[in-house]
Amino acid sequence: MTGRWIEYVGIFAVSVVLCLLLTPLLSRLGRRLHLLDRPGHHKSHKQPVPYLGGLAIVTSFTLAIFFAAITNPPVSGRDELFYVLAAAMVLAGVGLLDDLSNLPVWPRIVLELAAGLLLWQLGAGVSLIGINALDLMLTLLWVVVVTNAFNLLDNMDGLSAGIAAICCIAIFALAVSSDQFLVAGMAAGLAGCALGFLSENFHPADVFMGDSGALYLGFLVAYLGIKLDVPGDGVETFLVPLLVCSVALFDTSLVVISRLLGKRNPFQGGRDHVSHRLVLLSLPVPAAVAWMYCATAVTGALAFLVSRVDRASSWFLGILVLVIMAVGGRLLLEISVYPDEQDRSSTELKPD
Repeated sequence: MTGRWIEYVGIFAVSVVLCLLLTPLLSRLGRRLHLLDRPGHHKSHKQPVPYLGGLAIVTSFTLAIFFAAITNPPVSGRDELFYVLAAAMVLAGVGLLDDLSNLPVWPRIVLELAAGLLLWQLGAGVSLIGINALDLMLTLLWVVVVTNAFNLLDNMDGLSAGIAAICCIAIFALAVSSDQFLVAGMAAGLAGCALGFLSENFHPADVFMGDSGALYLGFLVAYLGIKLDVPGDGVETFLVPLLVCSVALFDTSLVVISRLLGKRNPFQGGRDHVSHRLVLLSLPVPAAVAWMYCATAVTGALAFLVSRVDRASSWFLGILVLVIMAVGGRLLLEISVYPDEQDRSSTELKPD
C-alpha cells in the first residue's frame, strides 16, 4: 500500500508541476497570438484575457498519466484509458474551436453524446436499472449534463477549476477506500492539474481555461464518477457521484430554470449563475467562489459518508441535500440578475 501512495503522490506532483510551468507559458502565447477572451455582453472581466489555459490542463494530465503508465504499467484497463483520453482530447479540441470561433451548441452536444456512447461500448457506462436501453440513456444524460455543468461553472475566476479539484479529491478518497488504483490515480492527476492551473486563474485571472479545459475536466469527472465502485446496490449507489458533483449540477439547474422562467435561451450565456447571485448579495468575487468551494467540500464529505452508511441513512442524507438545494435555489431565484428585471415574484423573470 505504501508503494501505491508513492505513485499517487508522484502523479499528483507531476501534474501540478507541469501545469504550474505550462499555464503561464500558454498565457503568454495566447497574448502573442491574440487568442483572447475580450470583454463584452455578459462577461465580467474588463481586460482581454488569453484562452489557452485549457491546453495546459490537457497537456499536463496526459503527460502525468503517461508518466504513471511508464513507471507502473496498468495490468488492465489500458485500452479503456486510451479511448477515454482520446475522447476527452476531442472534446477539448471542439471546445478550443468554440473559444476561437463561437461554434453553435449542437457540435458539442453531438460529440458529448458520442463520448457517452463510447463509454457504454467500453463497458464503463451506468449500471443502475439493469435494463440496457435505460442504463444507456442514463449514461448519455450523465455525460452530457456533468460535462456541460463544469463548462457552465467557468463563469468566474477560479470557480470551475477549483470545484473540479475538490470533486477529484473526493473521488480520490472514495476510490482509495475501495482500492480502485486506476480511478484514484486519475483523480489525483486531474486534481493536480486543476490546482496547478489555479495559480494563474484566481481572481483577477491572468488566463482562462476556456471551453477546451472546462469540457475536458467535466468529461473526465463524469467518467470517474461512473467508474467509482461504491459498496451496496440499487439507486443509493448513484447518490455518491451525484453528491460529489451536486454543486455543479445545482448551478446548471438554477441557470436553466431561471432562463426558462424568464423566456431566455438556456444555451445563451448570462450573469445569472449562483456565483453571480452571491456577488449581487455584496460578496466579493473571491468570497463567492470560496463559498462554492466550501459547499463542494461539504457535499464531497457527505458522498464519502453515504458510501459508508446503511441504505436508510444514505437516502436521508441525499434527500436532505436535495431539500437544502431546493430551498437555496428558491431564494437565489429572487435575486434580480438582469437590469430589466422589476420587483416581482421570483418565478416571473422578464425577457431581454
